[in-house]
Amino acid sequence: MNYMRKLTLYSMLLLLTFSISSCNYLDVDKWFDDTMKYDSIFSRKEYLERYMWNVASMFPDEGKFLNSPATPGPLATDEAFETFNAESYAGMAFVTGSINEENISGKSIYQWNTMYKIIRKANIILSRMDEVTDMSNLEKPDIWAYTYFMRAYAYYHLIMDFGPVILVGNQVYPSNEQPEAYANVRATYDESVDYACEQFELAAQYLPETQPNSSFGRPTKGAAYALIARLRLIQASPLYNGRGQTYFGNWKRSSDGVFYISQQYDDRKWAVAAAACERVMNMGRYELHTVPADKDSYVPPTNENLAFPNGVGGIDPLKSYSYMFNGETDGRKNKEFIWGRTTGNLCLRESFPHSMDGYNGMGVSQKMVNMFYMNDGTDNYPEDAKPYKADGTYDNTNFSTEDETFSEYVLKSGVFNMYRNREMRFYANIGFSGRFWKARSYSGSDAKKEQMIKYDNSSVTDGKHSSSGNVNDYPATGYVITKYVHDDDAFSSPGGMIMEKFFPIIRYAEILLAYSEALNNLQGSYSIELKESNGETKVYEESRDIYKIKQALNPIRYRVGLPGVKNDDLSSVDNFNKILQRERTIEFLYENQRYYDVRRWGIYEETEKEAIQGMDLSKDEMNGYFYSVVVDHPWIRHRVVNRKMVFLPIDKYEIRKVDGLDQNPGWGD
Repeated sequence: MNYMRKLTLYSMLLLLTFSISSCNYLDVDKWFDDTMKYDSIFSRKEYLERYMWNVASMFPDEGKFLNSPATPGPLATDEAFETFNAESYAGMAFVTGSINEENISGKSIYQWNTMYKIIRKANIILSRMDEVTDMSNLEKPDIWAYTYFMRAYAYYHLIMDFGPVILVGNQVYPSNEQPEAYANVRATYDESVDYACEQFELAAQYLPETQPNSSFGRPTKGAAYALIARLRLIQASPLYNGRGQTYFGNWKRSSDGVFYISQQYDDRKWAVAAAACERVMNMGRYELHTVPADKDSYVPPTNENLAFPNGVGGIDPLKSYSYMFNGETDGRKNKEFIWGRTTGNLCLRESFPHSMDGYNGMGVSQKMVNMFYMNDGTDNYPEDAKPYKADGTYDNTNFSTEDETFSEYVLKSGVFNMYRNREMRFYANIGFSGRFWKARSYSGSDAKKEQMIKYDNSSVTDGKHSSSGNVNDYPATGYVITKYVHDDDAFSSPGGMIMEKFFPIIRYAEILLAYSEALNNLQGSYSIELKESNGETKVYEESRDIYKIKQALNPIRYRVGLPGVKNDDLSSVDNFNKILQRERTIEFLYENQRYYDVRRWGIYEETEKEAIQGMDLSKDEMNGYFYSVVVDHPWIRHRVVNRKMVFLPIDKYEIRKVDGLDQNPGWGD
C-alpha cells in the first residue's frame, strides 16, 4: 500500500477541509474574483477562464451532506440520527421543525440565491465570450461545455430541493442581488426538468468523454448524460407523474391556474428515463467496481458461482463495495464513478468511538440495519440454523464463541447473532456494538487501536454515559455509519492518519438501478430518440423486458455476494418496486439519495412517520440492550412529518420581492 498517497495527517486534513469546501470539479484559482470589471474579464482568454473557474467554485461540496450541508440529506430521513448540534447539522434542524420560510435564509441548505447567481454569471459568459480577441473558434467549445454544464447543474440543484424554478433563459439581469428585477413566474415542474436536461444536452455536445486523473472532478459527457438520467427518473416517478394529488392536487400557478405538478400520468416518461439510462450504459466507459478474490476473501453461500458479472465468482464481495468509499481504491481510477470528487467533509470523526478520540454519534437507525439481507439473500435464517435474534431475551448462546475473519474484516468472539451472517454491505456500512475497530495508523501505546467497541450501558468508554466532556457524544441508536472509514483511519496521536476520500456524485450502480426501475414501471412500448456521444441520433426501444431488468440489477447483487433476482420476483410491478426500493436504500445508504427517493416514490409520510428506533442504551448486553426501542432523545419527539416538507421553502422575503413568485405548498400558510 502506498501510504504517501493513501494517508493524510489529520492535522493536514483539517487544513484541507477549508481549501476544498467549494466544488472542485474545475481547478479553482482563488486569485481571480468578481473585483475585475467585465470589460477586463472579456479582454483575454486567461481572464475569462479564471472567471469561469471562479463561478464553478460557488457550487457546494456534494460530499458535505451532514455538517453544514447544502441539502437536508440523510439526517432529514429515517436512515440517520445524531445528538450533536442541530443548527450545524441542518438536516436534523429541518426534520425537527426548526427551519421554515421565516429563517431559512442564511442556512447552509438554502441554495436558492447562490444558484441564481451562478446562472447569471453563466449567462454573462455565454453572452460576452465572443468579445475575447485571443480565443480561437477551436477554443470556444471548452467554454461552452463547462458553462452550459454549470448552468444546467445550478438548475438541477434548484429542482432537487425547491421543485419548479424560475427559468431566466439567456437573460442577464442588471444585478444578481435584486431578484425583484426578474418579475417572472415559476415554470411547471416538467418545464423545469425539460430545460435543465436541454442544458445538459448542450453541455454534452462539447464535454470530453474522459478527464485525466489530474483533472478528477471535472464533468464529462457521461456526467451530463447521467444527471439527465437521474432527472428523468425523478420526473417519471409517482409523486411528479400524476400520482401526487394528495401533495399537489391544489397547487396551481397563481398567474394562470396551471398545475405546477402534472396531475396526469404519462407512461412515456418512464421510457424516456430508461432510454437516458441506456445511453449511459451504451457508452461502454463505466462498470461496477470490483476487487479480485484471494484466498482470504469471503465466500458467499450461493450456487450462482459464474464469473462476475454473471455470478459471484472471482471477486471479493466485501472489498468490491467497501473500497469505493473508504479510500482504498483511488477514486480517480474508479470506473464506477461517472462523476466524483475528493472531499474532506464526510464526518468520519463523528462516527469514531469516543475511546479513540472520536465524537461517537453519527447514527444509523434500526430500520436501516434491518434492511440489510442475510448473507444468502434472505431476511432471516430458520430458527434452528443461524437465527437473527433481536427479541430482548437471550443468553450466552446468542453470541459468537470464536473469532471470524473474512476479506480482512474481523468479527470477534462475543458478537451478538443479529450481526453475524449478514450481507457484505452491512459490514461495510454499519458500526454496531461489538464491532472491531482497527485504526491501524495510530502508533501510540494506549488502547486506541484494534479494539472491540461496545455501546451498551456497561461500557464506560463508548456507551451513553462515557463522555464527561460532552454528553452528546454517544451513538443514540447503538449504531454508527462506517461506510467511509478505512482500517488505517485514526484520529489519535501519535501517528493518526486519514485516507484520502472520494465521493461519488453519481455512480454506475445508480444508472443500472434506475434503468431497472424505469423498465419495471413501463406499461407500454415506446421508441425514444436520443443524441449519442458520437453526435448521431439513436432510437431506443423500451418496454417492460424482464430479461433486461435482471441483467441490469443482478450484477449489483452479485457484486456483494447475494443471489440475483428471479422471474418470480418480477411477477408484479408493485412487488418488484419494493425490491428495488430496498436495494436502493441499502446500496446508497448515507450517499444522500434516500431523502429524494422517498419523496419521488410518494412514500415520504409513510416512511417518516415511524419513530427512529435503535438498541436500548440504558441496558447491559445481557439484560435488554439488544431489544429494539424508540430512541430516548428529545429530537425524536420533535421530529415533524408534514407534506409541505417535500420541498424546502423559499425565503419569505424573496417571495415578497419577486412579483408573481409563488411559495411552495404548505409554507407560509
